[in-house]
This record gives sequence, structure tokens and C-alpha cells, in this order.
Amino acid sequence: MTARWDTCWDAAPELYVLLKESKSLESARNKVARYIEAREWTYACDVSEIETWDYVLFKEAIRTLKNVISPKNERISGTSSLENLWKAAVDGDSDVADDFIDEFAHFFKALKMKADVYPSRLMEGIDIPNFDEFEGRTAGVMRSDYLDQMGERMDRYLSRYKSGLDPGIIEKRDENRRRILDILNSNEDDWQDWRWQFRHVFKDIQGLDTIKRAIKLGEEHEASIRLALENHVPFGVTPHYLHLMDKEPSDMDYAVRRQVFPPLSYVENMIAHRKDKKWAFDFMRERDTSPIDLVTRRYPRVAIVKPYESCPQICVYCQRNWEISSPLMASALAPMEKIEAAIDWFYEHEEMMDVLLTGGDPLVMDDSLIDRILNRLSQIPHLKSIRVASRTPATVPQRLTEELCEILGSYQELGRRNLCLVTHFMHPYEVTPETLAAIIRVKKTGIEIYNQQVFTFANSRKFETSSLRIILKQIGVDPYYTFNMKGKTEMEDYAVPIARILQERKEEARLLPGIFRTDEPVFNVPGLGKDHLRAWQNHELIGITSEGRRVYSFLPWEKNIARVLPYIYTDVSIHRYLNRLIKRGEDPEDYRSIWYYY
Repeated sequence: MTARWDTCWDAAPELYVLLKESKSLESARNKVARYIEAREWTYACDVSEIETWDYVLFKEAIRTLKNVISPKNERISGTSSLENLWKAAVDGDSDVADDFIDEFAHFFKALKMKADVYPSRLMEGIDIPNFDEFEGRTAGVMRSDYLDQMGERMDRYLSRYKSGLDPGIIEKRDENRRRILDILNSNEDDWQDWRWQFRHVFKDIQGLDTIKRAIKLGEEHEASIRLALENHVPFGVTPHYLHLMDKEPSDMDYAVRRQVFPPLSYVENMIAHRKDKKWAFDFMRERDTSPIDLVTRRYPRVAIVKPYESCPQICVYCQRNWEISSPLMASALAPMEKIEAAIDWFYEHEEMMDVLLTGGDPLVMDDSLIDRILNRLSQIPHLKSIRVASRTPATVPQRLTEELCEILGSYQELGRRNLCLVTHFMHPYEVTPETLAAIIRVKKTGIEIYNQQVFTFANSRKFETSSLRIILKQIGVDPYYTFNMKGKTEMEDYAVPIARILQERKEEARLLPGIFRTDEPVFNVPGLGKDHLRAWQNHELIGITSEGRRVYSFLPWEKNIARVLPYIYTDVSIHRYLNRLIKRGEDPEDYRSIWYYY
């Protein structure tokens, strides 16, 4: 037996013996299944002697292990975890990554009521009073004191993540802005003009040279951007967004840089699929859910319309990177006849009660065209809601002028129709005084603003997303969705295990007041739509690959309404994710319960 398996077999030596003595895979399966069933029934009979919290973790691990060793799930997932375990027990090792071993070491710990969860790092060293022994004011004071300690521990984490409204950050950003304006031979009035911001998007080699004069650019990012530009891979940064970056790369601006500076692996993958990108990168299968040009529909009462298919700035992990060739590209605006035909489609389909105007970014269009489109949509009697999706509050807040806000506000007719703005902030460092001013202009019209965050490696540290929720509520934006990073292969460097988004929701978001955590963590099932990740009945873990990646079966949202096949998804490994966090200076002990979220 090789040393790397020690933690696994030490956690459940009985299982090691059962596997090692099995003459065949099916013999091993029967023995392990009987062992699991016996433990489950034993603890079910003696549950009063087991701490409830240990029993909960035990039950969830039992359920998942049954799934993983099931022959049916092995066929579905295309992998046999049990075979790898059996070979390792018999031969001393098997051809699996350490990631795989880590997964089963933690499964077996939970099976033996020895899960590495308590005490959590958040509560380490804090005594939890036995509140049942006290009552009245005494009990109330004790609980309040205990919760104060929890709040103080939270603040230690939250204080790591500054927003752009911090006085020190504002001062630093003022210097950045002046430096960029000097490079561009422009002035403060230019900066406040959204058209100037659009004209000066850094999207070519000259733009790359300007970026290098404004900030220090790492060698890898410079090489990947240059390769992207040479091969027409979408890239672009607005002057406003560039001024969010520190002159020297720092821990604070890490997420902002990652938002727009692509890794080399991403660029190489995009180049490799240059000719078939519409098939390789259309992860959501929009080609199969579009009943007419510019319209995508996955649900019975809502559809999206995309009149403009580019943006002033390109997010590396863009869901629609297969549609975009460059920022503000000349072909981005759909012909007017196609836009009119798409709107006519909404007229004809009285089932539609909500429309999402998206793209690309529809607020790139001129005020007159935005007004024209909204005017036509507002005349559709069965539409109860119009949503406008735009990232400009983060990338070009100057675009939200008084004139544009007046146009948007004119289509807000409560009692008949609601209009709202849906935006995308991914980190508190993106929030600036200009952003706040833009949000205030929008809110004065009575329009609500909602945020959809994408949960990526760059914003997944302990309490990092909670810090975003807090600043968003402060500026008047409601958290709406937190999207699990999609499993598009070209963007795997950005992906986070599903277990982490579940852990974040339970151990971090849940500690905030309810009004701050109104977002719902979701997974967008390709071609079908959003699954709520917190719902056990919507997904199940069915396998662990030899690389230590969890394989999930996602059941469609309409599973109890219609017969629709599940979607099989292979996640990134927890082991690899934690190692990447260590390189960022994180302590994996802060995340030790991640293994027990399925």
C-alpha cells in the first residue's frame, strides 16, 4: 500500500479490508454495499447516542456513497470510483490523482463520524454556552454576547475586501484617472462623457501599449492579450474599468484584472476552435432554444431578446463569447427588420409576461433606439415586466445619463408594467463614486436594480461574496442571482467546485441579514435553464472521476411537470481548487468543511 493512500484507508480500515479481500469488482460492490447499509441501520437505531450534527453529515455521506457505487450511476457518469478503490486496495495503488484520494478520505471520515468540520475556523476558540441551562434576560445576554463574537470574527474576513468607496481607494483611483487622461491627452470632462469612454476602449495593439503605460502588466497577461489580438479573440477594456486597477498588481485588484485579462489557456482554446466556436462554446445551446433570430426561450412565460451582441468591454468568461468578435464591433447591431420581427414575436406570443432585453449590452445603443425598442415592447398588453440587462454600471457608469434614465423611467408604469435594470457586479472593488452616482440617477426614476454575480475563483474566498452583497445593498442594488461558474472548457481556470458555492451560501451568506442575501445560487443547465443549487431534489452527485472531479446529474426545473432527461456535469476538483487558494495565500483550514457539501 503506497503512503499516499494512508489517510484514506486509516479513515475506514474495515473498508480497506473488505476491498482487499474481494476477488472481483462485483464482490467488492456487494461487500461495500452491505457494509454501508449495516452502518446506516445501526446508527438509525441508536441515533439518540449520536450527536445530531455528526449524524446529519453521516446521512449525507451515506446517501452520496450509495450513488457513487451504483452500477447505474457508473454507466451514466462513465466512471467507476469503486473499481479505482478496489484496485488500490488489492494492488497497493491505482491510476488516480491525489484529488480522488482526498475525496474518499473525507467520505470515509464522515462514514465513521469523524468529519473535519467542527469547530469551524470561524468559531475556533469561542465557547458555545449551553443555552438550555439558562432563560430570560440572562439567556438573552449570553446569546447576544456569543453572537457579538461571531460578528467580530466575520468582520475580520470582511475587512480584507475594500470597495471603491473607501477613501483610500478613491484617492488612489483619482491618481489612476489622471494618469490615463494624461496618456490619452484628454480632460475630466472627457472622462465623464460615455461616448468618449466608448471611443477609447482599449481593444487593439495600440490599446495594449496604453494599458502598459497606465499599469504594470504581468508577462503572462501581456502575452495572452497580444496573442488574443493577433488572432481576433475578443478583448477590450474601458478607460473607466482600467482605472479600477492598481498601478502594481495587488491582491485587491486581482478579481478586476482577471475579469478582463484572459489566461493563456483561454486564448489558445479560443484559437483552436476558431472555425467551430458556435458549436464548441455555445454552452447554453442557444442555437437550439431560439425560435426566431435574436430571441432565446427556455421558460414558459419569459424570453430574451438580443438587439446588440457586443459590449464596450469583454468579460473573459462571457457566456456568449462565441457571438462576439470584438468590443463595439460594427456588426453587433442587428438589422432593424430583425429587431422588429423579434418584437413582433413577443406580440404574437401572449404567453410571454416578461422580456429580458440583453445582448451583448443593449445600453451601448443610442438613446433613440433604446427608446424605440422600449416603446414597442411597452405596447404589448400581455407583458407585465421589462428587464434591461447591462454591465455599464460597472464598466461605463457614465452611460447612465440623466437623459437615458428619463427614457427608462418613462416606461415604468406600476399597476400595469414594471421596468427594472439587471446588472453584473462581481466584486466590491468594482464599486466607485461614479457607479454610486449612476445608481442614484436610475433609482430616482423609481426603477429597481438587481445584480447577477458569477461565482468564480477570483471572488470565491471566505466572505468575499458577502462583502459584495453588503456594498450592493448600501448603494441600492439588490442581489438577485449567484451563478455557478459554467463548465465551459475554455474557462476552467475560472471555475469553482459546486461544493464551494454551497458552502458559501450556508456558512457565509446565511450569517448576513436576510435582506442582504436575497440572491439565489443557481446552475444554468444547458438548453434548459436555471436549477436552484440549494435544492437537493434538483441535483445529485453520482460519481468521482479518477482525476477527483465530481460528476453531477442535474434534473431540469420542469422535472415534475414533463419528462425531460437530466444533464450530466463534470465539476472541477476540490483538491485542485484548495491548492490554488493556497497559492493566493489562503489557509485551507478556513474551507475544511467544503468536502461535506454535495
